[in-house]
Amino acid sequence: MAQPREKSRQVLDSANTPAALPAPRFAFGWASLVYALCTLSLAYPALAGRFLVSPHSDQYIAGYAFREFAASTLRATGHFPLWNPYLFGGMPFVAAMHGDIFYPTFLLRMVMPTDVAMTWGFIIHIFLSGLFTFGFLRAIGYTFYGSLIGGIAYMMSGQIASYVSPGHDGKLFVSALFPLALWLLYRGIRGGKNWTWGAFALIIGLCVLSPHPQLLQYTLLACGSYALFLAFATLEGVSLPRALAIRRLAAALGSVVVGLAIGAVQYLPVREYVSWSPRAGGLADYQTATSYAWNPEELLNVYLPQFSGMFDNYWGRNGIHLHSDYVGVVVLVLAGAAFIGLRSDPRRKHIVFWSAALIVSLLWSLGSSTPFYHIPYAIVPGTKYFRAPATIFFVGTLAIALLACVGAERFLERRVSSKYLLGWLVAGGIIAFLASVGGLTSIAESFVDERLFDRVLANRSALFLGAWRSFFFLALAVGLGFATLRGKISGRAVAWSLAALMVIDLWTIERLYWMFSPPAKVIYASDPIVEMLKSEAQPIRVLPLQLAQSAEPDPFLTGDALMIHRIRNVLGYHGNQLGRYHAAPGELTNDLTGTNTGGDRLVSPNVLALTNTKYFLTNIAELPFFPNATLVKGAVRNASGDTVYLYRLSAENPYSWVTPVAVKAPDEQVLATVLNPRFDVRRAALFDTSANVAVSKDVQTLPPPLVIGTSVSHYEAGRVMIDLNAPAPQGSSLMVSENYYPGWKATVDGKTARIGRADYSLIGVELPQGARSVELIFTSPAYERGKVITWVAIAVGVLMLGAGIWRDRRRFA
Repeated sequence: MAQPREKSRQVLDSANTPAALPAPRFAFGWASLVYALCTLSLAYPALAGRFLVSPHSDQYIAGYAFREFAASTLRATGHFPLWNPYLFGGMPFVAAMHGDIFYPTFLLRMVMPTDVAMTWGFIIHIFLSGLFTFGFLRAIGYTFYGSLIGGIAYMMSGQIASYVSPGHDGKLFVSALFPLALWLLYRGIRGGKNWTWGAFALIIGLCVLSPHPQLLQYTLLACGSYALFLAFATLEGVSLPRALAIRRLAAALGSVVVGLAIGAVQYLPVREYVSWSPRAGGLADYQTATSYAWNPEELLNVYLPQFSGMFDNYWGRNGIHLHSDYVGVVVLVLAGAAFIGLRSDPRRKHIVFWSAALIVSLLWSLGSSTPFYHIPYAIVPGTKYFRAPATIFFVGTLAIALLACVGAERFLERRVSSKYLLGWLVAGGIIAFLASVGGLTSIAESFVDERLFDRVLANRSALFLGAWRSFFFLALAVGLGFATLRGKISGRAVAWSLAALMVIDLWTIERLYWMFSPPAKVIYASDPIVEMLKSEAQPIRVLPLQLAQSAEPDPFLTGDALMIHRIRNVLGYHGNQLGRYHAAPGELTNDLTGTNTGGDRLVSPNVLALTNTKYFLTNIAELPFFPNATLVKGAVRNASGDTVYLYRLSAENPYSWVTPVAVKAPDEQVLATVLNPRFDVRRAALFDTSANVAVSKDVQTLPPPLVIGTSVSHYEAGRVMIDLNAPAPQGSSLMVSENYYPGWKATVDGKTARIGRADYSLIGVELPQGARSVELIFTSPAYERGKVITWVAIAVGVLMLGAGIWRDRRRFA
């Protein structure tokens, strides 16, 4: 058995070392209060009903639309939506991933407005990230005050606290759960607590449902490494018997399996979808996979966050930089102090392990800047599907938090030397001096792309003030260190002063990333153009075109605000839409709308017809290059403050049409044909060669279009009813401007009909002679199977938890 925590806490035997400060009564409650106050120092505008989004946030551009659609569907029908018809020609809602569909935060959206629920989802997890870090550090033997400071260092670090700026809630969810997972591993492997395995399974399940597969991967890698360390390392003089270590590792592995099964409701559909996604073959190359890495020249941001420029002043290679790399001056001083007296530290192996984790996560974050990333790129499954290797640094941030915890204890033990403190003061002074004389600006100029040179110049004043801000907090930390060494203040005062100084230091930077907006009903409000589009009797799509520069992103033109009003967008903002319809630059797909081909494919007559495009929405008053478009509404000032105009196309481009013949052909030929301006899409349905439909043989000449009209009598997400105004002739097909995906089912006049992918990306239905009505329904067998597996796995996890509690009580009774 591993030694209990209480016995593992040792006080350094030195006449000059004060006794460790005792924890206060209700220690966990006091820590909770501190973390709640830290969180509210950033989040207080939410108390007045403000919405935690900025114009550059993914939540503002798209996330709110996803969650509002899911919440309203769940409230109205009692089930989650399976199809999203409002973006990119339609896509499966679960399989294509639309945020935290099944993560417990969806429950908040059942009891409060979606924007309020989203805001508090962020706030709650910032709080939990600190509390769980505190619990983990206490569990492995650190004092109350050291653990309290470690929790602050994690939760208010740039890596964690600034997730709110780009709107990366999935990353925050996993990052908050990470220290809890480590806490449970320690209790299970070193403490032998049986209940932890059920709890660990449930936590892994939550990470899976976050759903952020990249941070899930990093969490599993880090937890696996830590589990091996706990099982086989000699800690505080205690080694586990080999057989016992292996049994506990097996229990941990079994918990991971159960946890992964909890995510089946999300990931069975995702697994099925991979071959249909824009990243079906992985990212294009190593360079793409290492984009959005942490560039070496930006490492100084951990001390001086203004070095590479914040927000609009960012001059680095990543193009955008909406998060913070700031670790904190006080945190860095404390983290460095962790290595003082390391050899005599009874928990030195923990320090060494997490120092190694810090180094590995840093090298991983640097991407292609070092040869290291070739290793995970080659051997770690899934890595070729991910960009942004810098996202792994939440692991490094937790390592730094642990080191800050240790360093705080060194301060309280008065083991930090005056030379160490002076060294920091000199280094900070040099940085401030270089910023004052333009030295740091010159360094920045040596790295910057010449096209961004103006940003370096614009950043000079912020860099100067930032360097002296950092030096100010450094001087306060050093002064507190000297006062501690001389015994001028009590240990408890030192501890609370360090915590307060750390909070203020981090708050002065991270508060800038907590940008609030008015409520969703204001920033996505309707306008006369929206109301006109909503009044259309038949399904139509709108193609937004931002042709004039806007001061801020407009979600009506470049995002998913139209989806909030249930208006179908030809494009939108997503990132995992069906690849045949639309692929992002650099992804291995030749798509119908022509992202990777250049030119004007998107606005060619055939593509406009296939995509059911009826209107252009733009922010310029004239469209001379679209002679067949007529201004029907505008100028109108929308909720984003832009002046917009609505143009109607002269072509009807209906939602569905009947073709006289159907043929099969390979994708390459189908795409080339539908893009040929001489081809009339109404004359033939071009099915995929694998489609289970009957087609015409040896067609030499296409017959003229049919005069049969169609109308939609019922339209909702995942269910459409279409009527024909005349009986369908033999051999005809119905084409529907909705993306095809396995799971679509068709009935014709109440009888099951054959359906397939046609015209490269759309739905085609084989029509029997005389057909008059067609009903389409989207189903997801993978979702249904996954739902059953998820419920069973949750039940298993709960049973494991309950059985573990029972066994532990019997053992210690």
